[in-house]
Amino acid sequence: MRVSWMRTAVAGVTAAAAMMMGACSDETPKAPTTSPGVTGSVTVFAAASLTESFTQIGKDFEAANPGAKVTFNFAGSSALATQITQGAPADLFAAASPATMKTVTDAGDGEGTPVVFVKNQLVIAVPKGNPKGINTLENLTKSDLKVALCAEQVPCGAAAKKAIDAAGLKITPVTLEQDVKAALAKVKLGEVDAALVYRTDTIAAAADIQGIEFPESAKAFNDYPIIVLKGAPNKTAAQAFLAWVLSDKGKAVLSKAGFLAP
Repeated sequence: MRVSWMRTAVAGVTAAAAMMMGACSDETPKAPTTSPGVTGSVTVFAAASLTESFTQIGKDFEAANPGAKVTFNFAGSSALATQITQGAPADLFAAASPATMKTVTDAGDGEGTPVVFVKNQLVIAVPKGNPKGINTLENLTKSDLKVALCAEQVPCGAAAKKAIDAAGLKITPVTLEQDVKAALAKVKLGEVDAALVYRTDTIAAAADIQGIEFPESAKAFNDYPIIVLKGAPNKTAAQAFLAWVLSDKGKAVLSKAGFLAP
């Protein structure tokens, strides 16, 4: 009797399971309403001029992906390119010029083709209130003015050279800096009267700095390319961060910072 009862129970359970499976098989599987979040650490090497905008984008990205952590290395693009080609671990590289990006792609360290996501324009940075009355690029040729420029091997320096050459001028700087933030700092500290920097940098430092636009800068726009790196430790997160930068949310942050559409 006991064996018979057990057989009957098993048969009942089997039949119930079969009925449930049959009922499920008649329904179309539903797609998930949300995609799984990105997790892990993603390391972004980015041009110094992207400091404020990428920091905000990083916060937004982390808020949308609680399991992700974005770490930045901001510096001159040429220095970052050298670090990458020498084996520094990174997931993405955002450069301030195609020339510095080419250093990385020529070395075979890029994954795919770089994407130009913004461009930037030079302005003359002066202290708030423009005490020296600087209004043109030619004003920077005055012998009584102290001017800071970026070194020619970094994008802001290469762009400055193009603009100065286009104007047919000769400007003798008192210092050559390795990234645009360092040049801007000289103005903030009162060590120089003016510097050629990006408009985005003067917008970020608007409490202390004023940006003077000049027509020759139209000859020296800088394109900013970005790429996922071949040796990216977290390629999935890197691709997700790149997609975020290129999204409407990313573009809105970059536009507010003063960057121009490519």
